[in-house]
Amino acid sequence: MADKNRIALVTGGNKGIGLEIARQLAEAGNLVIIGSRSSVRGQTAVEDLRSCGLEAETIVIDMNDHAGIATAAQTIRLQHGHLDILINNAGMGDAEDGPPTSSSIEAVKRTMDTNFVGPLAVTQAMLPLLRKATAARIVNVSSHCGSLSVNGDPNWSPYYSMRFLGYNASKAALNMMTVQLAEELRDTSIVVNAVCPGCVKTDLNGHSGDLTPADGARLPVEYALLGDDAVSGRFVEAGAEVPW
Repeated sequence: MADKNRIALVTGGNKGIGLEIARQLAEAGNLVIIGSRSSVRGQTAVEDLRSCGLEAETIVIDMNDHAGIATAAQTIRLQHGHLDILINNAGMGDAEDGPPTSSSIEAVKRTMDTNFVGPLAVTQAMLPLLRKATAARIVNVSSHCGSLSVNGDPNWSPYYSMRFLGYNASKAALNMMTVQLAEELRDTSIVVNAVCPGCVKTDLNGHSGDLTPADGARLPVEYALLGDDAVSGRFVEAGAEVPW
């Protein structure tokens, strides 16, 4: 799947897992567009990749600015004409999130808007460009926390005890988008999957995870570069499928 003509967009690609996804996609020979809320942080990430001889550029994408998302899609259309890979990676946690009995309603709204409604808006905006590709790939970066099965099974430590209603519900909604979109696009060459990168050391968890961002990026990149026999509509972690 490596091809200099392939164009990949990674939302939240200026740091953490997103930056490492961008790096690994570029190392595989793809031109990577780093989506970032801040043009300055996006350009810093681009310069990081370019210093390693990799092809990258940046575009401003704020998950809560739907008009701006539409503008970004128009810019990509004018500059490249199509999009081969979309990685819906951007996401957030909220300090006021928590269990259903105590979570801030506003925190739940903020998290759902960024982690679910935002990726939906990006996907809808980019679909016309993805349809122009020969075999496009959409990867939704999800989490074990979005699995209803995991949330209801005490044996799934440590994820069972992570009761953040807004975050978990947002990832469950992202999984629903994955399933429905994969079915809607079944008769096209666009493949859609949800990928759990594992417990990665990022700003989201105070860098308390078990994996490095480079480790966490490997599976999303693998699914972004799936070949012609790719399966769509899956929820996966390294070496296995995650129960919905």
